[in-house]
Amino acid sequence: MEVSAASPPSVTSKSPWKQYREMMAAYQLVLTFFFMGPFFSLLLIFLLFTSLWSISVLYLVWLYLDGETPNQGGRRGDWMRNFTLWKDLRDYYPIKVMAVKTAELPPNQNYVVGSHPHVHVMCMGVICNLSTVGNGFSKHFPEIQTWQAGLSCLFCLPVYRDYMMSYGARPVNRQSLDFVLSQPQHGEAVGIVIGGAHEILYANPGQHCLTLWKRKGFVRLALRHGASLVPVYSFGETDIFRIKAFPEDSWQFRCQMLFKKLLGFAPFIFWGRSLFLANSWGLLPFAVPITTVVGRPIPVPRRLHPTTDEVDHDHAVYMKALEQLFEEHKESCGVPASTHLTFI
Repeated sequence: MEVSAASPPSVTSKSPWKQYREMMAAYQLVLTFFFMGPFFSLLLIFLLFTSLWSISVLYLVWLYLDGETPNQGGRRGDWMRNFTLWKDLRDYYPIKVMAVKTAELPPNQNYVVGSHPHVHVMCMGVICNLSTVGNGFSKHFPEIQTWQAGLSCLFCLPVYRDYMMSYGARPVNRQSLDFVLSQPQHGEAVGIVIGGAHEILYANPGQHCLTLWKRKGFVRLALRHGASLVPVYSFGETDIFRIKAFPEDSWQFRCQMLFKKLLGFAPFIFWGRSLFLANSWGLLPFAVPITTVVGRPIPVPRRLHPTTDEVDHDHAVYMKALEQLFEEHKESCGVPASTHLTFI
């Protein structure tokens, strides 16, 4: 069963104004990710040395008092999640969501959604389908509240933290995720990009390499709350940016790993196309179709203190289900039949 929003218009039928809006929607997301947090951080510091210092002081006091809000429900705004911008983002690639035949998500239980892959600065399929309603995901899975988890350090950045919370993002830490799945109402779905920043370092063209062998925290989370595991794979994510991947024995790779160990994420070189010239380098993602495939829910028992064997068992079941999902849909999503998932 395929579920998607109304078919986006073809490129040939789009007006120049529509094409411009779509490009701006994709471009602003990249610029916001990289520059909003640093910009407002520097602005607060700058204002401290001007006659407007009181603005920075008041904001920093409020930031301190409001520090636990991301871990305790956040401040999600429907106006932000329904913003027209997200529909333009969907149409730029375009992005669609497809659910396999038995992938209904009953609202009488909770879910831990494993999102794959993480091979560039952002996961466009996840943002469009889970974080926002730009693709009508909530209409096809009614009464399911989706929450996307992101790096905890991002929620320390002034203003940017509020921007992320407004469309339902929350820190990927135990306190935050336990809070969501411990609510009395059911139908809560937490989306976790399991591979994280480490997965970006193995983003070679034509390969689908997932960091998953040792990533078991999401399974332990699901067991503690009895939440079903849902594998999700976004085909096409690997092609919207070009990533420079270094060999594991190179000094560049070792520097990336050291940086990741110290700060939680690794620097990497990536590029897209220019905003004005399609054949020039830039930060605008390539307009490559993205199909987010939602797999069958995997029920797990509730274990307040799951054992290592229980975690390992459900982790193996999840990996097998994800691999099967990839094999079933890869050819229809433009991936050669000879390509297979690689787990590291």
